[in-house]
Amino acid sequence: MILQSARGVIGWDTRTKMPPRGIGLRSQQLALLSRFIHRMSTDSEIGMLLEKIEKHPDYASLGELQRRNVYLIRKTYDEETKLPEKLVVETARQATIARDVWVKAKAARNYSLFKPELAKVIDLRKQAADILMDVKKTKTPYDALIDIFEPKMTASQITPIFNELKTHLIKIIDKCVNSPNQPNPSLLRRKVPPSVQQEISKSLAKFIEYDVESKNAGGRIDETEHPFTIGYFDDVRITTHYYEDNVASSVFSVLHEGGHALYGQGINHDLMYQPVGQGCSSGFHESQSRFVENMVGRSREFWTSYYPQFKALTGNAFSDVPLDAFVHAVNYVQPSKIRIESDEVTYCLHIIIRFEIEQALFQDKVTVEELPTVWNQKYKDYLGQKIENDSEGVMQDTHWSGGAFGYFPSYALGNIYGGQILAAMAKDMPNWAGQMEKGDFHSIKQWLTTNVHTYGNLYDPIPLLKKISGQEINVKPFVDYLNAKFSKIYQY
Repeated sequence: MILQSARGVIGWDTRTKMPPRGIGLRSQQLALLSRFIHRMSTDSEIGMLLEKIEKHPDYASLGELQRRNVYLIRKTYDEETKLPEKLVVETARQATIARDVWVKAKAARNYSLFKPELAKVIDLRKQAADILMDVKKTKTPYDALIDIFEPKMTASQITPIFNELKTHLIKIIDKCVNSPNQPNPSLLRRKVPPSVQQEISKSLAKFIEYDVESKNAGGRIDETEHPFTIGYFDDVRITTHYYEDNVASSVFSVLHEGGHALYGQGINHDLMYQPVGQGCSSGFHESQSRFVENMVGRSREFWTSYYPQFKALTGNAFSDVPLDAFVHAVNYVQPSKIRIESDEVTYCLHIIIRFEIEQALFQDKVTVEELPTVWNQKYKDYLGQKIENDSEGVMQDTHWSGGAFGYFPSYALGNIYGGQILAAMAKDMPNWAGQMEKGDFHSIKQWLTTNVHTYGNLYDPIPLLKKISGQEINVKPFVDYLNAKFSKIYQY
């Protein structure tokens, strides 16, 4: 765990503070750490100890937490021992190089620069997926990759869930887009200097109780090309990106990444250094980030409390903008090109596009050469958008450069989990929104910590969801939440 957290901090530095010339050395550092971690996790002594524990006559008497730790160690051991060290090391090295090239290619709007490095990453992940498919006993290589991020979930399970979600989302989008009660989104393009946005970021972190300023702080906020969160218990860092003419971008990325950070720091501290001492899944992590970003951060109640401070920080930029006009603008529903800039309703369509492309890629139905064409066509078909260049298209996300295939479905699953979590919280705290309107986020944070965060990885995603909400995965609570919110905003 310590080596993994060290690798994470080095990875954070790669994307924030590292000088441009350092990429070669950094790729070797990360590759070496990955080699050490792989060797430690595949040590034959671990296998012998696991076998002794599992065959011990008192094994059945172990507590829930102990059995879960054994299960997680066994899962990791079985998977890692099947992956050749050479493949693990080369993947870490290539991912570091590909991320660096992705940044440059995106800035240059030149997919041809990125394509050969992406092809190498994909080939390495296909090799790993073929191996892991056998170990994890999945039906397809892509399912083996999904399982890394969302244990026990498969593409065949996700597809009908996403199809149901898509049907509901299209109806809501249609109602919002065709409503006569439209906002003025251009007001969010008013210029706010990055230095001011940094102060806004700090104030948002303070609101959600993510400490980045005290002498005992466990977090920090830095700037990078693509926002992300990384860390472990007492050192969880987030990043954002500042655009002078788009203050909303940094506001909601800080809230989004802050939600991840709260989850990472909210896990029961007694579980530190244990396999259970990490998030349940990427989907659960996304449920927390999007809960804070959207269900809290885009609510009228939040802005009722925070808007006066926001106005004070931004000077005259929004002095003439009433609260309701601002809230309507940050909840503007309109199909768009960029996932991280998309609204709460259309967002999942961006994820469904990526999910379908990843499936096709790992079924060898799409080549690296064809990726931009397939991407652009899906954006036209699903969102009615014409992609002008590959930087706003296939290169807009960092995930594929790092080999994180199978991660994207977690975003939409996280929204669905979030709807169910919100419904459960509303039963326990009927006045949660009223409390937030008064500036009290503490009660919400405490409920999330007690009912979601503290368990860490004690359960797989669906069992944890059932423990929180009493239900299997269910699209309805999220759809009901969207309808209740946007029917009020758009008066449909």
